[in-house]
Amino acid sequence: MEKEVTSRNFIEQAIDKDLSEGVYDHVCTRFPPEPNGYLHIGHAKSILLNYGLAQQYHGQFNLRFDDTNPTKEKTEFVDSIKEDIQWLGADWGDHLYFASDYFEQMYEAAVKLIKEGKAFVCDLSAEEIREYRGTLKEPGKESPYRNRSVEESLDMFRRMRDGEYPDGSKVLRAKIDMSSPNINMRDPVIYRVAHMTHHNTGDKWCIYPMYDFAHPIEDAIEGITHSICTLEFEDHRPLYDWVVREIGYEMPPRQIEFAKLYLTNVVTGKRYIKKLVEEGIVDGWDDPRLVSIAALRRRGFTPDSIKLFVELCGVSKAHSSVDYAMLEYCIREDLKLKASRMMAILKPVKLIIDNYPKGQTEELEVPNNMEHPELGTRKVTFGRELYIEQEDFMEEPPRKYFRMFPGNEVRLMNAYFVTCTGFEKDADGNITEIHCTYDPASKGGNSPDGRKVKGTIHWVEATTALNAECRLYENIIDEEKGVYNEDGSLNLNPNSLVILKDCMLEANFAGVKAYDKFQFVRNGFFCVDSHDSKPDGLVFNRIVSLKSSFKLPAK
Repeated sequence: MEKEVTSRNFIEQAIDKDLSEGVYDHVCTRFPPEPNGYLHIGHAKSILLNYGLAQQYHGQFNLRFDDTNPTKEKTEFVDSIKEDIQWLGADWGDHLYFASDYFEQMYEAAVKLIKEGKAFVCDLSAEEIREYRGTLKEPGKESPYRNRSVEESLDMFRRMRDGEYPDGSKVLRAKIDMSSPNINMRDPVIYRVAHMTHHNTGDKWCIYPMYDFAHPIEDAIEGITHSICTLEFEDHRPLYDWVVREIGYEMPPRQIEFAKLYLTNVVTGKRYIKKLVEEGIVDGWDDPRLVSIAALRRRGFTPDSIKLFVELCGVSKAHSSVDYAMLEYCIREDLKLKASRMMAILKPVKLIIDNYPKGQTEELEVPNNMEHPELGTRKVTFGRELYIEQEDFMEEPPRKYFRMFPGNEVRLMNAYFVTCTGFEKDADGNITEIHCTYDPASKGGNSPDGRKVKGTIHWVEATTALNAECRLYENIIDEEKGVYNEDGSLNLNPNSLVILKDCMLEANFAGVKAYDKFQFVRNGFFCVDSHDSKPDGLVFNRIVSLKSSFKLPAK
């Protein structure tokens, strides 16, 4: 019997090699967000990748907030990030950390570098440092302060910590190589003065470490074995390795980079989302037209659909974009066997069955999901007056229109055959009522004499119907024109949100809760809005329509 061959991605292969060679005897990964905004779909890939590797190798997964920049960070973002990660199912257990918890150790690490002649206090301004740095083709110039004595740099660094210098007046730089072909190694700044109140440490510090210095130290302190990050940090890896090597950590972590997840025609940039929020174009970071994790959750996406999406995208070193339709495919796949198929009329018109007894109703038993009988059945009220979709009736139908028109017989789903006998209009020519007769012998939607009908339409009984608002979403970006205008502004889609009032839903929707999900027959998958829906004013978000042009690529 042949042994099954499991395909391993390049990160798994690297970890396997490290374990087999004894570089590490366990695996510890982390997700290290900066709490300066809400997470988006790209972060979901990193979360699930890091957590998945820890699970796969029976290791440890840490959640660590990289909170070294107090100018942009808020407790609000810390809370939202924790909520998003929990919702995705990544469990950090007791391993929740903050970079700011290590500020003392980072300070001592910087002192160690100064004492060993590997760091110095520099008085150049930020603009001068950029000028001295050189270009990709030309080496940089050494700072005139590079050869300050160890004693002078130590004294100045202590005074920086004590608050004696204003913001921007001095920085601490690593002393590496101003002629390095890698610009990140040209004496990078590792500490700056910033008199800012920090969300975690308050006013204890007025100097803060730079990300490239802090991050490897955080990983090393926590015992991270594999620091999995995106490709933009590939050029920073020599500096990462330099920091952990020069500070002298016994088991330095290994940085491995993978390609970011790019979705076509979506907005993930924090400054653009912030602008959309501030200008009132969207109603917050979790507006269902966005692809923040909070927005996807509010719209009705599920953790399983996000996991399937990340799995289909795979892990690679090559940059690529993924069509948004793949994400829609994943939520359809997840919900098609989980969601009850209920009747809701988005644009209602009254249908009156003239030969049905006045004042009488009956209950019909209908399946919740014909593809998944395990979801059981429910009882639906049927009566003389119903609502149907406006588009399911035409006064003068084109060829191959099989729904309701004068003289035509159609099936009311799970109910009876009915024949259209006429209609009424208002003064503006709008159809207000449709009249029909029903065949009592066709109960259940089948005729005893074997006659066939080509059209089947759904309906809602009028006297028990629930009034609801339904929100239909399209991409917030106009896909025809691309993401950006020539001036850099966003190409917004004017139809990204259509609000339908006075939709009519079957009575079984009474008592629904935020995030409950359903398939509205023929209209798509919908979710109860977590912000605006109330028991006496239901609001539903359309997660996705039923039709998809997306096809999985052949294996």
